[in-house]
Amino acid sequence: MIKHIVIWKFKENQEEKMKEFLDGLNKLKNIIPEVKFIETGININPENEYNAILISEFETMEDLETYKNHPEHIEVSNLCKSIRIDRQAIDYEI
Repeated sequence: MIKHIVIWKFKENQEEKMKEFLDGLNKLKNIIPEVKFIETGININPENEYNAILISEFETMEDLETYKNHPEHIEVSNLCKSIRIDRQAIDYEI
């Protein structure tokens, strides 16, 4: 099992677009069969630099790549790219 974690820092005054982006990610669970688990969250600690997180799980790295290249994911990702300042990710085996 592969755990895929991503955190983002978004531009100022993009809260509505950020929520739209995170809602789009959450909907991918019902669209892309390779997604075994998906959870997003918005940071509530003002001392933290990053605004949101994605935690997701896949059976294999190949399934993760299928997810990343799926047209629905690409569409959601493009929205993110238009409002983000930074992105950090890590993938590990569990």
